[in-house]
Amino acid sequence: MLCPLCRNKDPQHFYQDKLNHFYQCPNCSGLFRPADNIPNSAAEKARYETHNNDVNDPGYRNFVKPLVDHIKTNFSASDSIGLDFGAGTGPVAAVMLSEAGFQINLYDPYFHPDISVLGTTYDFIICCEVMEHFNDPAEEFKTLKTLLKPNGQLLCKTDLYHQGIKFEKWYYKNDPTHVFIYTKNTLEWIAKEYNLKLSYIDDRSPVFSLPS
Repeated sequence: MLCPLCRNKDPQHFYQDKLNHFYQCPNCSGLFRPADNIPNSAAEKARYETHNNDVNDPGYRNFVKPLVDHIKTNFSASDSIGLDFGAGTGPVAAVMLSEAGFQINLYDPYFHPDISVLGTTYDFIICCEVMEHFNDPAEEFKTLKTLLKPNGQLLCKTDLYHQGIKFEKWYYKNDPTHVFIYTKNTLEWIAKEYNLKLSYIDDRSPVFSLPS
């Protein structure tokens, strides 16, 4: 068994209950499900279709507001283009930015599967509550880097695991489509491996910047 992010050959058993099974990589510190604990594509899509991502919901808008505000502060609507990668059924961040005059393309393998939008590069990419769904995070981050312009930013949002969390009681592990869970050490590994600069908007919103 290999770590799906760093390809380390010696992942360690971390946690198992009736529904969940996780290993932890000693190299990048990521937590991941083995292949037999990952839902198939049909089950994965069905799970996503249960998400109530109403783009007009005030709570949902407030949830993505830190990412939106960061983009408004650091990019110009008149001369930048963005991508919502893994936009899902309710691309609220893209809607909010479009309302502010930004040009945003959408990509999602199930709900916005137009691969032509992956044929250009972007000033910023939104990856909101998406990276924990990557079955092959090594390939996904490689792709995301190629989609960034010089000085571009990949803005993410995900819950990070740390030792203060009681994993057996942690809600985040119970979503069967959360197949790879990150720690701050994992994010630092990604930044080093892909030659990106890591910063944070808040504790669960890392930003990877591509140098010029």
